[in-house]
Amino acid sequence: MNATVCRTLRLRPEIEAAVPRTAMVMAAGLGKRMRPLTATRPKPLVEVAGKALLDHVLDRLRAAGVERVVVNVHYLADALEAHLRCHASDLDVAISDERSLLLETGGGLKQALPLIDCDPFLAVNSDNLWVDGATDTLKLLASHWDAERMDCLLLLVPQARAGNHRGNGDFHMDPAGRLRRRTKARVAPFVFTGIQMVAKRMLDGAPDGPFSTNLLWDRAIADGRCFGVVHPGLWFDVGTPPAIRATEEALSLA
Repeated sequence: MNATVCRTLRLRPEIEAAVPRTAMVMAAGLGKRMRPLTATRPKPLVEVAGKALLDHVLDRLRAAGVERVVVNVHYLADALEAHLRCHASDLDVAISDERSLLLETGGGLKQALPLIDCDPFLAVNSDNLWVDGATDTLKLLASHWDAERMDCLLLLVPQARAGNHRGNGDFHMDPAGRLRRRTKARVAPFVFTGIQMVAKRMLDGAPDGPFSTNLLWDRAIADGRCFGVVHPGLWFDVGTPPAIRATEEALSLA
């Protein structure tokens, strides 16, 4: 498979978006904030609205035309692998095994790179849930990708619409879409949704072992190559047991 093969999907007559055929699904976390629900199951298998968080993500990836998913595993990895065999048999699934060492978000991406056969690729956290706006969210993200200018493109949501999120925001965005960090003791208008498109070059020179994606973003921001797109639909941070009920209630009203 050619490393740059992507599926081209038409959004509207004037826009075509190259949606990567491959997505990295980040599923290796410990799920400590979700206890006691994660005492016997990994966080991606906690159910919201009758469906595992992981399955919500897989459904959205399928809808956008993604064909291959690379899933990193650590805590209760056997349960995750068994679930994928039953619920993702229509997808080409590859496992990035972190059983012996949890690599954090950046280290997880670096280890998985040999399994990712598309450049750029999608990277999606498994503990968030989103509802499309007028356009498929992942197609909207892909429609803004510009390989000449970008190393990463982050899907953001206005802080006022970040369901269940507690914090002061993550990023500021200029009129061209370039991002900069929230400064200390300040409030930023946008929250990262856990969904992004990433060029493999963003990981050039990345360290070995565990490290955060923040290291990669900071380098891209310094080079003016970290951009954002605003999500027009609903988005929920489902990180704690109380957030499940709040999310379900909001979905019932949507």
